[in-house]
Order: sequence, then C-alpha cells, then structure tokens
Amino acid sequence: MEGYSFQLDDVIKKSLQDHLNQISVEANKILTHLDSDNHCILCDFEDLRKLFQGVQSTAASYYLRHYLSPYTCEYASLSLAIHNLSEKRHGALIVIERQESVDHLIQKGIPIHAPVTSTLVETLFYPGSPLHDGALLIRQNQIISAANVLPLSSVIVQHKKLGTRHRAAIGMSELCDALILVVSEETGKISFALKGSLYPIHSSKNAL
Repeated sequence: MEGYSFQLDDVIKKSLQDHLNQISVEANKILTHLDSDNHCILCDFEDLRKLFQGVQSTAASYYLRHYLSPYTCEYASLSLAIHNLSEKRHGALIVIERQESVDHLIQKGIPIHAPVTSTLVETLFYPGSPLHDGALLIRQNQIISAANVLPLSSVIVQHKKLGTRHRAAIGMSELCDALILVVSEETGKISFALKGSLYPIHSSKNAL
C-alpha cells in the first residue's frame, strides 16, 4: 500500500511464508489436474481462494495496529470492542481520524465527547440503541460523536454483496486518510477500509 511501510517481524514473516508455501503447493496441484478428464478444478480454485483470503487476513491484522497506533492510544480497547461485537454479530462502523480532518465529509450525528472504552463502544452499537445506526467518530482517544452518516462509495454500488456499512467505509476512505473499522451484522466478519480498499482481519482478540 503506497505510503505505508513497516518492517515485518519474524513471527509474522514465518506465518506468511507458511501460507504462501501452502498456496504454491495447491497451485501446483491444480496444474497437474488440468490434464485430468475426471477431475473438476472448481473445488480446487475455491480452496485456493480461501488460502489467499487467509494470508491477506493475517497480513492485514498485523498492519492494522501500525496504522492505528500513531493516532490513538486506545487501539487495544477498540480491538476488544470490535471482536466482542463480532462474536455477538452486532454490526458496527467506526471512523478513526488520522492526519486529515473528516468533519467536512460526514453528516454529523450526536455529540458524545467521551473517552474510548470497549464497554462504551459496544453499548453504542447494541441493537435497538438509538445510536447503533451510523458511524462512531474517534479522534485520538475520544469518541467525538455517534450516528454519523458517511458518504457511500459510488464505485461499488453494483456490488450487491457489500452492505451499506461496507460501502460507507470504502466511500469514506476514498475521500480521506481515515481508517474505518467495520463489523458485519450478517456474518460477524471484521474488516477495515483504507485508501479506497477493504481488508478482512482475523476475528481474534489478538488481531490488533
């Protein structure tokens, strides 16, 4: 990702190497199956796709902490909150402001001005809560507001598999350098958007 580079530590390097070696093995298996009349390679490609998703998720989980730590000291609280929300399948959308102000890009919701805690984040996204729709805005170590409305991405309008939260996350990230965390209400899967792209991360409380 242009403009963002961090040295990988030995543990993550080993994990990525293992994933990539497995991908190489599976790709070679597909090559050998091409000459077989009795083998359908569609299942092979599905297995390969899952391996690619796994290696991307591993890398994204590692980089996420580096993207957040210069801008908030509360990434551990955010990590706990989004993974608890993920386990309960409570949808969430969280904007972490970085260098560029986002005030001019959002339709402002309800002022909060409270310290970031996992309990408060989870409470705000509890289904049925007056503030669970829309996005939280976090600036440094403060929740500035809730129920904010974000611009939707126009590029992916036709991608019906992406819900409104994910389209809003990508749309916001296309316009500024903010990092946007998303928890899917349907699947519980966690992603983050940055610079117009969406990255899945591991649903593990050690991801951040």
